[in-house]
Amino acid sequence: MSLPVEHPRLVRAVGARTLGVLGYLGGMAILLAETLRWTTRGLFVPGVRFGRNAFMEQMVRVGVRSVGVVMLVQTFIGVILALQLAPTLKEYGQVDKVANIIGAGGFRILGPIITAVVLSGFAGASIAAELGTMVVSEEVEALEAIALNPIRYLVVPRVLATLIMMVLLSVVADLMIAVGGWLASRVALGPTTYMGYFQHMRDQLRYRDFFTGLVQAAVFGLLISGIACLEGLRVRGGAEGVGKATTMTVVYSIVAIVIAACVFTVIFYVFGF
Repeated sequence: MSLPVEHPRLVRAVGARTLGVLGYLGGMAILLAETLRWTTRGLFVPGVRFGRNAFMEQMVRVGVRSVGVVMLVQTFIGVILALQLAPTLKEYGQVDKVANIIGAGGFRILGPIITAVVLSGFAGASIAAELGTMVVSEEVEALEAIALNPIRYLVVPRVLATLIMMVLLSVVADLMIAVGGWLASRVALGPTTYMGYFQHMRDQLRYRDFFTGLVQAAVFGLLISGIACLEGLRVRGGAEGVGKATTMTVVYSIVAIVIAACVFTVIFYVFGF
């Protein structure tokens, strides 16, 4: 008895999609491995550079210019958390514990993950568009023609800058979430909440809450920059290809961030962090 025609087509479609995902992950792995290799050589091998001036420019572009957006977004996240948590906690007479929950949730996950989502649109799309434009205008081929490695001069500065600034921005994000929660407590929740706000938060938090958030931030920064660089360097088809790469960078980055956050949460839960 032969299978319906739809079944072989479905198998082929699933197989093609699976191979596409594996190929994409393989491309990411190769790109990041090459980035690590050139970074190591640039730091420890005399005479090998990876573009320090470009690295500083990317630090400013990726991190400094996005500080205002991150601060604004995270402040409102803190306000939202405080106002959403207060009614439920008030039913149990624990409204003064708003700071405890904001501290634990903000420092451990919300600070890094919201910052990463903002940065994926602010910096990731920009990196993909820039590299994609360079591919379309054959600037990348020109680098290869004069024996300059594109990974070394284009990818390494952007990956390092995004990773470092993602960690630093997460510290700012943690602070602004705390401040946003305090402002909401000060304006709307009354003195029983805001007077001991920072003391409750300090009693709740441990060093591991802070450092686990920074570890996640570093991984999120690596994912954003890796996906952005890969999409940019894979651009084909002129301006349409650049637009597609920009869009897919944001989509893939957000999906990767959420999956990584879930994996980290499971690991931290299992090991009691």
